[in-house]
Amino acid sequence: MTLALYRYQLPFTQPLTFHGKVEVAREGLLVRINDGWGEIAPLPGFSKENLQQAEAEALATLAALAAGETPNPVLPSVQFGLDCARRTWPEQRNPLPEPYPLIQGSPQELLRNWKEWLHRTPGKAKLKVARYPMRDELALIRLLCDRLPSLKLVLDANQGWTREEAWTFCGHLDPNRIEYLEDPCADFADIAFVANRTGMPVALDELLAQGKPWEPIPQLRALVLKPTLLGSLANCEALIARARELRLKVIISSCFESDLGLNQLFHLAGEWAPEQAPGLDTRRWMAGNLLGEDGKPDLSRLEQLYYRD
Repeated sequence: MTLALYRYQLPFTQPLTFHGKVEVAREGLLVRINDGWGEIAPLPGFSKENLQQAEAEALATLAALAAGETPNPVLPSVQFGLDCARRTWPEQRNPLPEPYPLIQGSPQELLRNWKEWLHRTPGKAKLKVARYPMRDELALIRLLCDRLPSLKLVLDANQGWTREEAWTFCGHLDPNRIEYLEDPCADFADIAFVANRTGMPVALDELLAQGKPWEPIPQLRALVLKPTLLGSLANCEALIARARELRLKVIISSCFESDLGLNQLFHLAGEWAPEQAPGLDTRRWMAGNLLGEDGKPDLSRLEQLYYRD
């Protein structure tokens, strides 16, 4: 049995902010089990674990496998990476809907340069909110809606508002122009209150990864699944079964994984939610790749941490 673990670092094309912390590069691990590969890359500010904790558990897991044991990792990113490395990947037969773009940057910067990027925006785009002054974010949304009458926006607040702030924000928007608003608040009771009072369609994302309770409400449209945060593929599949039971959309979404992880998420989206455009537009924020021309990880771009053949 071949077992290996590697560390990688990929610079971002520009500094990105994750829950208030500025990052200039993406760091993570690639795990190999025989000919299979997986990515272990906790997202700073969002994952329960940090990279050092994930690395320690991944090394312990590989050592246990080498000793013939059956390890049970508990960290979500490690569970996901190991499941991918041990998975048999079926052939992707049908094309997925085109991933929709993620619009990044301050509202003031985007408002200044809207002519440079607005004409490239298709019928659906995603915009992060609850990061800048509310009036600036609302001004940007109004511009987008005015200039592109057919545009539907996915808004992602990353639990950034109180109930009152979310209620105020949603009160300034036409719910018909918003496909859904992801996680406006940190607690489901507050999300349900705001959705009920404003008619705003909502989706759940981080709340799922945090394991917080939720229930179906009329305004709930989708479950956004980030496997790096959710952990095992079995955990993801249980949420997909629940979504189908409730007739909710399932969106497979990335956590700024490398090209290896994004390719695997693309295939998972094709199996789990082939009718929905996945949220995988993070690749364009990476200034490099880990895969070579043969589609396999280029070991010269990785730092070896463990190897056993």
